[in-house]
Amino acid sequence: MKMAESKEYILTVEGKAKLEEELDRLVSVTRKEVSEKIKEARSFGDLSENAEYDAAKDEQAEVEARISQIEHMLKYAKVVEIESNDQVTVGKMVTVNFHGDIAEQFGMAGEHTYTIVGSSEADPTQNKLSYESPIGAACLNRSVGDEVEADTPAGSVKFTVVKIEKAQ
Repeated sequence: MKMAESKEYILTVEGKAKLEEELDRLVSVTRKEVSEKIKEARSFGDLSENAEYDAAKDEQAEVEARISQIEHMLKYAKVVEIESNDQVTVGKMVTVNFHGDIAEQFGMAGEHTYTIVGSSEADPTQNKLSYESPIGAACLNRSVGDEVEADTPAGSVKFTVVKIEKAQ
């Protein structure tokens, strides 16, 4: 996988810490475990028909690729500093109140709280939205009380910014 040299990765302090933990685990634990699997599979004999060896080598390639990816992301990481809670920025929690036809149609009417994060940290199941996503981007630089429209694949979603706070 070729990675662009100049891509900047926007991360929260928490997101950077999670990547550093994952990298440490991959390098100090997982890499050694995979190496042991390869050693064990080699002991089974003929490598040309050795499924365990092939699987261990594939796992090794995946681990090394992820290590390389994380190292690249950390090298080009920009950790966001959170100053005030006046405007929505990366690293803030924002509570919005969805309203209108699209919100009603898709059962999302009402208040929802999201943490705005860099794209590598995004996880909608954890209410972490990328600042590049339609709703995340529409929230950026908004203040409490702002009426906002976000163009999403489902249509134009309307919401009001209700609360802005520092993410935990």
